[in-house]
Amino acid sequence: MTKNELGEILKQMYDKAPQGYQVANIHYFGVKYAEVINRYNYNVKDIIGLSGLNPSYATEVSKGIKLSKYVMPRS
Repeated sequence: MTKNELGEILKQMYDKAPQGYQVANIHYFGVKYAEVINRYNYNVKDIIGLSGLNPSYATEVSKGIKLSKYVMPRS
């Protein structure tokens, strides 16, 4: 999976999130795609840039990546 694909997925997850759950979906993205991001040593800021989201959300993706060591996605 490329950084471009991850950026598009993140944008879709953010856009489709119910009102008030956008940041939660950013965390979920980090949990769900942590393995891919870590395997290819992708830079989270690059993925955020490709998604078109505010650069400050890189911190939220990083939180999700860290959480991935403790939780598993349900879907």
